[in-house]
Amino acid sequence: MASPSMIKSARRFAVAAGALALAGLAASPASSQNSPWGPPGDAAYKPFDVTYQNYHFRDGETLPSLRVHYLTLGTPHRDARGQIDNAVLVLHWTGADSKAVTTQAYTKSLYDAGRPLDASRYFLIFPDAIGCGHTSKPSDGLRAKFPNYGYGDMVDIQHRLVAETLGIKHLHAILGMSMGGMNAWQWAEAYPDEMDGVMPVVSLPIKVSGRNAIWRHLAVDMIRDDPAYQGGNYTGPLTSVARAYALLRMMIDSVEHLQAVAPDGDSTDNFLAEIATQSRGIDPNDLLYSLKSSGDYDPEPHLSAIRTKLFALNFDDDEFNPDRLGALEKLTPTVPGARYVVQKGTTNTPGHLTMTRPDLWAQHVGTFMQELDAAKPAGAAGP
Repeated sequence: MASPSMIKSARRFAVAAGALALAGLAASPASSQNSPWGPPGDAAYKPFDVTYQNYHFRDGETLPSLRVHYLTLGTPHRDARGQIDNAVLVLHWTGADSKAVTTQAYTKSLYDAGRPLDASRYFLIFPDAIGCGHTSKPSDGLRAKFPNYGYGDMVDIQHRLVAETLGIKHLHAILGMSMGGMNAWQWAEAYPDEMDGVMPVVSLPIKVSGRNAIWRHLAVDMIRDDPAYQGGNYTGPLTSVARAYALLRMMIDSVEHLQAVAPDGDSTDNFLAEIATQSRGIDPNDLLYSLKSSGDYDPEPHLSAIRTKLFALNFDDDEFNPDRLGALEKLTPTVPGARYVVQKGTTNTPGHLTMTRPDLWAQHVGTFMQELDAAKPAGAAGP
Protein backbone atom coordinates (compact mmCIF):
# COMPACT_ATOMS: atom_id res chain seq x y z
CA MET A 1 0.00 0.00 0.00
CA ALA A 2 1.26 3.48 -0.85
CA SER A 3 2.42 5.64 2.04
CA PRO A 4 0.82 9.07 2.70
CA SER A 5 3.97 10.78 1.40
CA MET A 6 3.87 8.71 -1.80
CA ILE A 7 0.19 9.56 -2.30
CA LYS A 8 0.87 13.26 -1.74
CA SER A 9 3.78 13.20 -4.18
CA ALA A 10 1.77 11.34 -6.83
CA ARG A 11 -1.18 13.70 -6.45
CA ARG A 12 1.08 16.72 -6.75
CA PHE A 13 2.58 15.33 -9.96
CA ALA A 14 -0.81 14.37 -11.40
CA VAL A 15 -2.34 17.78 -10.77
CA ALA A 16 0.71 19.50 -12.24
CA ALA A 17 0.54 17.27 -15.29
CA GLY A 18 -3.14 18.04 -15.68
CA ALA A 19 -2.39 21.72 -15.64
CA LEU A 20 0.10 21.10 -18.41
CA ALA A 21 -2.51 19.43 -20.55
CA LEU A 22 -5.20 22.09 -20.74
CA ALA A 23 -4.05 25.09 -18.77
CA GLY A 24 -3.80 26.98 -22.02
CA LEU A 25 -7.57 27.26 -22.00
CA ALA A 26 -7.20 29.27 -18.81
CA ALA A 27 -4.33 31.42 -20.00
CA SER A 28 -4.94 34.98 -21.12
CA PRO A 29 -2.84 37.47 -23.08
CA ALA A 30 -2.08 39.20 -19.80
CA SER A 31 -0.25 36.09 -18.59
CA SER A 32 1.89 35.73 -21.69
CA GLN A 33 5.13 36.10 -19.74
CA ASN A 34 4.32 33.20 -17.41
CA SER A 35 3.91 29.72 -18.84
CA PRO A 36 1.23 27.63 -17.11
CA TRP A 37 3.06 24.47 -18.23
CA GLY A 38 6.19 24.99 -16.17
CA PRO A 39 9.19 27.32 -16.29
CA PRO A 40 9.74 28.70 -19.79
CA GLY A 41 12.85 27.62 -21.65
CA ASP A 42 15.75 30.07 -21.60
CA ALA A 43 16.48 29.69 -25.33
CA ALA A 44 16.15 32.69 -27.66
CA TYR A 45 12.56 32.07 -28.76
CA LYS A 46 11.29 34.83 -31.05
CA PRO A 47 7.55 35.71 -31.09
CA PHE A 48 5.70 36.76 -34.24
CA ASP A 49 2.15 37.47 -35.36
CA VAL A 50 0.67 37.40 -38.83
CA THR A 51 -2.83 38.44 -39.89
CA TYR A 52 -4.85 36.98 -42.76
CA GLN A 53 -7.75 39.17 -43.88
CA ASN A 54 -11.16 37.67 -44.74
CA TYR A 55 -10.06 34.15 -43.92
CA HIS A 56 -12.43 31.46 -45.24
CA PHE A 57 -12.96 28.26 -43.26
CA ARG A 58 -13.83 24.91 -44.80
CA ASP A 59 -17.51 25.15 -43.83
CA GLY A 60 -17.86 28.46 -45.66
CA GLU A 61 -17.69 30.76 -42.65
CA THR A 62 -15.39 33.78 -42.77
CA LEU A 63 -13.35 35.56 -40.14
CA PRO A 64 -12.68 39.19 -41.14
CA SER A 65 -9.24 39.11 -39.56
CA LEU A 66 -7.46 35.93 -38.49
CA ARG A 67 -4.43 36.45 -36.25
CA VAL A 68 -1.86 33.65 -36.03
CA HIS A 69 0.79 33.74 -33.31
CA TYR A 70 3.95 31.66 -33.48
CA LEU A 71 7.45 31.35 -32.04
CA THR A 72 10.67 30.41 -33.80
CA LEU A 73 14.01 29.16 -32.56
CA GLY A 74 17.19 28.66 -34.56
CA THR A 75 18.31 29.91 -37.95
CA PRO A 76 17.03 28.89 -41.39
CA HIS A 77 19.59 27.07 -43.56
CA ARG A 78 19.28 27.43 -47.31
CA ASP A 79 20.30 24.83 -49.87
CA ALA A 80 22.00 25.48 -53.21
CA ARG A 81 18.67 26.62 -54.67
CA GLY A 82 18.11 29.10 -51.85
CA GLN A 83 15.34 27.04 -50.24
CA ILE A 84 15.09 26.56 -46.46
CA ASP A 85 15.85 22.90 -45.78
CA ASN A 86 16.13 22.58 -42.00
CA ALA A 87 12.67 23.69 -40.79
CA VAL A 88 10.86 21.60 -38.16
CA LEU A 89 7.24 22.29 -37.25
CA VAL A 90 6.34 21.49 -33.62
CA LEU A 91 2.61 21.21 -32.88
CA HIS A 92 1.00 21.40 -29.43
CA TRP A 93 -1.94 19.56 -27.89
CA THR A 94 -5.58 20.55 -27.29
CA GLY A 95 -6.11 23.90 -25.61
CA ALA A 96 -2.41 24.53 -25.21
CA ASP A 97 -0.21 26.85 -27.26
CA SER A 98 3.40 27.39 -28.28
CA LYS A 99 4.42 27.98 -24.65
CA ALA A 100 3.50 24.36 -23.85
CA VAL A 101 6.23 23.02 -26.13
CA THR A 102 8.86 25.67 -25.32
CA THR A 103 9.08 25.08 -21.59
CA GLN A 104 12.31 24.40 -19.79
CA ALA A 105 11.51 20.67 -19.92
CA TYR A 106 10.99 20.69 -23.69
CA THR A 107 13.95 22.98 -24.29
CA LYS A 108 16.41 20.90 -22.30
CA SER A 109 15.11 17.56 -23.59
CA LEU A 110 14.75 18.42 -27.26
CA TYR A 111 16.19 21.77 -28.40
CA ASP A 112 19.39 22.36 -26.43
CA ALA A 113 22.82 21.71 -27.94
CA GLY A 114 23.29 18.02 -28.69
CA ARG A 115 19.61 17.22 -28.22
CA PRO A 116 17.44 15.68 -30.98
CA LEU A 117 16.15 19.02 -32.30
CA ASP A 118 19.28 21.03 -31.58
CA ALA A 119 18.36 24.65 -32.40
CA SER A 120 21.85 25.33 -33.72
CA ARG A 121 21.08 22.92 -36.58
CA TYR A 122 17.32 23.20 -37.09
CA PHE A 123 14.93 26.09 -37.64
CA LEU A 124 12.06 25.34 -35.23
CA ILE A 125 8.54 26.74 -35.69
CA PHE A 126 5.93 26.66 -32.91
CA PRO A 127 2.47 27.95 -33.98
CA ASP A 128 -0.52 28.53 -31.72
CA ALA A 129 -3.35 26.57 -33.36
CA ILE A 130 -6.64 28.28 -34.26
CA GLY A 131 -8.68 28.68 -31.07
CA CYS A 132 -5.60 28.53 -28.84
CA GLY A 133 -3.15 30.86 -27.14
CA HIS A 134 -2.67 34.17 -28.93
CA THR A 135 -4.13 32.96 -32.22
CA SER A 136 -7.74 34.05 -32.85
CA LYS A 137 -10.26 32.27 -30.59
CA PRO A 138 -13.87 32.64 -29.38
CA SER A 139 -12.97 34.45 -26.15
CA ASP A 140 -11.40 37.29 -28.14
CA GLY A 141 -14.91 38.69 -28.47
CA LEU A 142 -17.04 36.74 -30.95
CA ARG A 143 -17.88 34.05 -28.40
CA ALA A 144 -20.37 31.56 -29.93
CA LYS A 145 -20.39 33.53 -33.19
CA PHE A 146 -16.80 32.47 -33.84
CA PRO A 147 -16.43 30.27 -36.95
CA ASN A 148 -16.79 26.54 -36.33
CA TYR A 149 -13.25 25.46 -37.12
CA GLY A 150 -12.08 21.88 -37.43
CA TYR A 151 -8.76 20.06 -37.47
CA GLY A 152 -8.69 20.46 -41.23
CA ASP A 153 -8.80 24.23 -40.77
CA MET A 154 -5.94 23.99 -38.29
CA VAL A 155 -3.75 22.27 -40.85
CA ASP A 156 -4.78 24.71 -43.58
CA ILE A 157 -3.73 27.65 -41.40
CA GLN A 158 -0.47 26.00 -40.36
CA HIS A 159 0.34 25.31 -44.01
CA ARG A 160 -0.38 28.91 -44.97
CA LEU A 161 1.94 30.10 -42.21
CA VAL A 162 4.75 27.77 -43.33
CA ALA A 163 4.40 28.09 -47.10
CA GLU A 164 3.17 31.65 -47.57
CA THR A 165 4.36 33.66 -44.58
CA LEU A 166 7.67 31.87 -43.97
CA GLY A 167 8.26 30.89 -47.59
CA ILE A 168 9.15 27.29 -46.74
CA LYS A 169 8.35 24.91 -49.58
CA HIS A 170 9.55 21.76 -47.84
CA LEU A 171 9.74 20.99 -44.12
CA HIS A 172 12.42 18.71 -42.79
CA ALA A 173 10.10 17.29 -40.12
CA ILE A 174 6.88 17.69 -38.15
CA LEU A 175 6.64 16.69 -34.48
CA GLY A 176 3.15 16.81 -32.98
CA MET A 177 1.70 15.80 -29.62
CA SER A 178 -1.90 14.60 -29.16
CA MET A 179 -3.96 17.08 -31.24
CA GLY A 180 -0.66 18.11 -32.82
CA GLY A 181 0.03 14.47 -33.59
CA MET A 182 -3.36 14.17 -35.26
CA ASN A 183 -2.50 17.27 -37.28
CA ALA A 184 0.78 15.58 -38.26
CA TRP A 185 -1.12 12.62 -39.74
CA GLN A 186 -3.27 15.13 -41.65
CA TRP A 187 -0.23 17.04 -42.94
CA ALA A 188 1.29 13.81 -44.27
CA GLU A 189 -1.88 13.10 -46.25
CA ALA A 190 -2.66 16.63 -47.44
CA TYR A 191 0.92 17.57 -48.40
CA PRO A 192 2.73 14.25 -48.95
CA ASP A 193 5.68 15.82 -50.78
CA GLU A 194 6.21 18.83 -48.54
CA MET A 195 8.18 17.27 -45.67
CA ASP A 196 10.88 14.66 -45.13
CA GLY A 197 9.09 13.04 -42.22
CA VAL A 198 6.39 13.31 -39.55
CA MET A 199 6.37 12.04 -35.97
CA PRO A 200 2.92 11.93 -34.35
CA VAL A 201 3.03 11.34 -30.58
CA VAL A 202 0.05 10.04 -28.52
CA SER A 203 -2.40 9.95 -31.39
CA LEU A 204 -4.11 7.39 -33.61
CA PRO A 205 -4.85 7.53 -37.36
CA ILE A 206 -8.58 6.83 -36.86
CA LYS A 207 -11.59 9.07 -36.41
CA VAL A 208 -12.42 10.23 -32.89
CA SER A 209 -14.64 7.39 -31.70
CA GLY A 210 -15.51 5.17 -28.75
CA ARG A 211 -14.61 6.56 -25.34
CA ASN A 212 -12.70 9.44 -26.91
CA ALA A 213 -15.85 10.58 -28.73
CA ILE A 214 -18.21 9.88 -25.83
CA TRP A 215 -16.34 11.98 -23.27
CA ARG A 216 -16.04 14.89 -25.72
CA HIS A 217 -19.78 14.83 -26.39
CA LEU A 218 -20.51 14.60 -22.66
CA ALA A 219 -18.24 17.57 -21.92
CA VAL A 220 -19.75 19.69 -24.71
CA ASP A 221 -23.28 18.84 -23.54
CA MET A 222 -22.38 19.71 -19.94
CA ILE A 223 -21.42 23.21 -21.04
CA ARG A 224 -24.24 23.79 -23.54
CA ASP A 225 -26.91 22.49 -21.16
CA ASP A 226 -25.73 24.68 -18.28
CA PRO A 227 -28.51 27.32 -17.81
CA ALA A 228 -25.80 29.92 -17.20
CA TYR A 229 -24.25 29.26 -20.61
CA GLN A 230 -26.98 31.33 -22.29
CA GLY A 231 -26.08 30.34 -25.82
CA GLY A 232 -22.48 31.37 -25.26
CA ASN A 233 -23.28 34.78 -23.75
CA TYR A 234 -22.54 33.85 -20.13
CA THR A 235 -21.63 36.58 -17.67
CA GLY A 236 -19.74 34.57 -15.08
CA PRO A 237 -18.09 31.21 -14.32
CA LEU A 238 -19.97 28.01 -15.20
CA THR A 239 -20.01 25.07 -12.79
CA SER A 240 -20.22 22.79 -15.83
CA VAL A 241 -16.69 23.72 -16.88
CA ALA A 242 -15.23 22.24 -13.69
CA ARG A 243 -17.15 19.01 -14.32
CA ALA A 244 -16.06 18.84 -17.94
CA TYR A 245 -12.46 19.47 -16.95
CA ALA A 246 -12.60 16.74 -14.27
CA LEU A 247 -13.91 14.33 -16.91
CA LEU A 248 -11.02 15.25 -19.17
CA ARG A 249 -8.48 14.74 -16.40
CA MET A 250 -9.81 11.27 -15.66
CA MET A 251 -9.59 10.37 -19.35
CA ILE A 252 -6.05 11.54 -20.05
CA ASP A 253 -4.30 10.09 -17.02
CA SER A 254 -3.29 6.45 -16.68
CA VAL A 255 -5.22 3.91 -14.61
CA GLU A 256 -2.16 3.06 -12.52
CA HIS A 257 -1.30 6.68 -11.88
CA LEU A 258 -4.82 7.63 -10.79
CA GLN A 259 -4.88 4.61 -8.48
CA ALA A 260 -1.79 6.02 -6.75
CA VAL A 261 -3.23 9.53 -6.68
CA ALA A 262 -6.69 8.64 -5.33
CA PRO A 263 -6.47 5.46 -3.24
CA ASP A 264 -9.23 6.54 -0.82
CA GLY A 265 -12.09 9.00 -0.36
CA ASP A 266 -10.10 11.79 1.25
CA SER A 267 -7.35 11.83 -1.36
CA THR A 268 -9.98 11.70 -4.12
CA ASP A 269 -11.77 14.73 -2.65
CA ASN A 270 -8.48 16.62 -2.43
CA PHE A 271 -7.58 15.71 -6.00
CA LEU A 272 -10.95 16.85 -7.34
CA ALA A 273 -10.76 20.09 -5.35
CA GLU A 274 -7.38 20.86 -6.89
CA ILE A 275 -8.77 20.13 -10.36
CA ALA A 276 -11.73 22.45 -9.71
CA THR A 277 -9.29 25.21 -8.77
CA GLN A 278 -7.37 24.67 -12.01
CA SER A 279 -10.52 24.96 -14.09
CA ARG A 280 -11.62 28.37 -12.83
CA GLY A 281 -9.88 30.39 -15.52
CA ILE A 282 -10.97 28.24 -18.49
CA ASP A 283 -13.21 30.05 -20.94
CA PRO A 284 -16.29 27.88 -21.66
CA ASN A 285 -16.53 28.76 -25.36
CA ASP A 286 -12.82 28.16 -25.94
CA LEU A 287 -13.15 24.74 -24.30
CA LEU A 288 -16.33 23.86 -26.17
CA TYR A 289 -14.90 24.86 -29.54
CA SER A 290 -11.65 22.99 -28.96
CA LEU A 291 -13.52 19.79 -28.12
CA LYS A 292 -15.87 20.07 -31.11
CA SER A 293 -13.05 20.76 -33.54
CA SER A 294 -11.92 17.12 -33.67
CA GLY A 295 -15.15 16.06 -35.36
CA ASP A 296 -13.69 16.22 -38.88
CA TYR A 297 -10.60 14.16 -38.06
CA ASP A 298 -10.49 10.89 -40.01
CA PRO A 299 -7.16 10.08 -41.72
CA GLU A 300 -7.72 6.31 -42.00
CA PRO A 301 -9.20 6.17 -45.53
CA HIS A 302 -6.19 7.90 -47.10
CA LEU A 303 -3.23 6.49 -45.18
CA SER A 304 -1.88 4.67 -48.21
CA ALA A 305 -1.42 8.05 -49.93
CA ILE A 306 1.26 9.06 -47.40
CA ARG A 307 4.67 9.15 -49.05
CA THR A 308 6.79 10.82 -46.38
CA LYS A 309 8.70 8.94 -43.69
CA LEU A 310 6.44 8.38 -40.67
CA PHE A 311 7.20 7.25 -37.13
CA ALA A 312 4.35 7.09 -34.59
CA LEU A 313 4.97 6.98 -30.82
CA ASN A 314 2.33 6.04 -28.25
CA PHE A 315 2.39 4.88 -24.62
CA ASP A 316 0.78 1.66 -23.46
CA ASP A 317 -0.77 3.32 -20.38
CA ASP A 318 -2.53 5.93 -22.53
CA GLU A 319 -6.25 5.30 -21.96
CA PHE A 320 -7.06 8.11 -24.38
CA ASN A 321 -5.61 6.08 -27.26
CA PRO A 322 -5.75 2.51 -25.92
CA ASP A 323 -3.09 0.27 -27.43
CA ARG A 324 -5.39 -2.73 -27.02
CA LEU A 325 -7.51 -1.39 -29.88
CA GLY A 326 -4.60 -2.37 -32.13
CA ALA A 327 -4.99 0.69 -34.35
CA LEU A 328 -1.29 1.35 -34.85
CA GLU A 329 -0.55 -2.35 -35.27
CA LYS A 330 -3.25 -2.68 -37.94
CA LEU A 331 -2.90 0.63 -39.80
CA THR A 332 0.77 1.59 -39.71
CA PRO A 333 1.69 -1.15 -42.23
CA THR A 334 -0.69 0.48 -44.73
CA VAL A 335 1.65 3.50 -44.83
CA PRO A 336 4.67 2.70 -47.02
CA GLY A 337 7.84 2.52 -44.91
CA ALA A 338 6.15 3.69 -41.69
CA ARG A 339 6.89 2.28 -38.27
CA TYR A 340 5.65 2.78 -34.71
CA VAL A 341 6.64 2.20 -31.09
CA VAL A 342 4.34 1.80 -28.09
CA GLN A 343 6.49 2.72 -25.09
CA LYS A 344 5.78 0.85 -21.87
CA GLY A 345 4.29 2.88 -19.06
CA THR A 346 5.08 2.67 -15.35
CA THR A 347 3.37 3.75 -12.12
CA ASN A 348 5.26 7.03 -12.50
CA THR A 349 4.09 7.80 -16.06
CA PRO A 350 0.76 9.64 -16.42
CA GLY A 351 -0.62 7.92 -19.51
CA HIS A 352 -1.55 10.38 -22.26
CA LEU A 353 0.07 13.13 -20.21
CA THR A 354 3.47 11.53 -20.71
CA MET A 355 3.59 13.91 -23.68
CA THR A 356 4.38 16.64 -21.11
CA ARG A 357 7.53 14.69 -20.10
CA PRO A 358 9.76 14.75 -23.21
CA ASP A 359 12.68 13.56 -21.09
CA LEU A 360 10.96 10.15 -21.05
CA TRP A 361 10.74 9.79 -24.84
CA ALA A 362 13.30 12.16 -26.38
CA GLN A 363 15.45 9.20 -27.46
CA HIS A 364 12.79 8.25 -30.01
CA VAL A 365 12.86 11.76 -31.47
CA GLY A 366 16.64 11.44 -31.68
CA THR A 367 16.46 8.17 -33.60
CA PHE A 368 13.89 9.56 -36.00
CA MET A 369 15.88 12.72 -36.72
CA GLN A 370 19.04 10.71 -37.31
CA GLU A 371 17.15 8.67 -39.90
CA LEU A 372 15.88 11.81 -41.63
CA ASP A 373 19.28 13.51 -41.56
CA ALA A 374 20.98 10.42 -42.98
CA ALA A 375 18.61 10.53 -45.95
CA LYS A 376 19.33 14.21 -46.77
CA PRO A 377 21.44 15.05 -49.81
CA ALA A 378 25.10 15.81 -49.24
CA GLY A 379 25.68 19.45 -48.31
CA ALA A 380 22.25 19.94 -46.75
CA ALA A 381 21.77 21.04 -43.14
CA GLY A 382 22.27 18.40 -40.50
CA PRO A 383 25.04 15.94 -39.69
